[in-house]
Amino acid sequence: MPAFSAANLLAGLLFGSVGFVGFVYGRRMSRWKPMLLGLGLMTYPYFVENTMALFGLGLAGTVIFFLLGE
Repeated sequence: MPAFSAANLLAGLLFGSVGFVGFVYGRRMSRWKPMLLGLGLMTYPYFVENTMALFGLGLAGTVIFFLLGE
C-alpha cells in the first residue's frame, strides 16, 4: 500500500512538475536527454515510498537534469 503522507505527496508533486517541464522542453527541442530525465522524474515517485529517499532521489535527479540536460 502506498504511503500518502503530506511530505510524500508534496515531493511527488514538486519533482513530477519539474519532470514534466523537462519532458516538454526535451520534446520541443528534439533532445532526448532532457526528455528521458523528465520522464524519470515524473515516474519515480510512484515506486519510492520512503520520504527521505523520495526527496534525495528527486534532488539528485533535478541537479542532474540542470547540469546534464543541456
